[in-house]
Amino acid sequence: MAGMAEQRIRCVGAVVFDGAGRLLLVRRAREPGRGRWSVPGGRVESGETDAQALMREVAEETGLVVEIIRLLGSVQRHAPDAAVFDIYDYCCRVTGGTLRAGDDADDARWCDRQTLGTLPVVAGLVETLADWHCLPPAPDMERYRSFEPPQGPDGPPCRGVHTEGLSGGSGAGTHG
Repeated sequence: MAGMAEQRIRCVGAVVFDGAGRLLLVRRAREPGRGRWSVPGGRVESGETDAQALMREVAEETGLVVEIIRLLGSVQRHAPDAAVFDIYDYCCRVTGGTLRAGDDADDARWCDRQTLGTLPVVAGLVETLADWHCLPPAPDMERYRSFEPPQGPDGPPCRGVHTEGLSGGSGAGTHG
């Protein structure tokens, strides 16, 4: 209908690295993007802050507990019924939990840059992470001995992100 404002759906996403510099990704079990990999996250529910939604989504999808370090940026993606997902991505640090699949994702894993390049990911993920200087380091970098998270245009987006003592394995999550 002419003159109607498009519906905007606020969403959050978590950009999380482990101590080896690998990025946390989840494979979506539902549309949009079913079967594709993304960072964990999802819709902000009525009455929630971004922080509350992000911590809830990450816990539901991956079993991990996170704290927010800083906002990295935002992107817009097409949503069903001509709506728009407004996605705000935050750099996060893992503070607890055990990586496992859950909620609307059917797998989760820590990915280095080489693995990331082989996965079917949601549209725009790699390009956006590259723009924000948030791709995992290249695999030929001394096995990430002293990993420093990538530097963003406004300073370090994820300095000090680590997950010593957390178990790996299969987990899940969604983004958008």
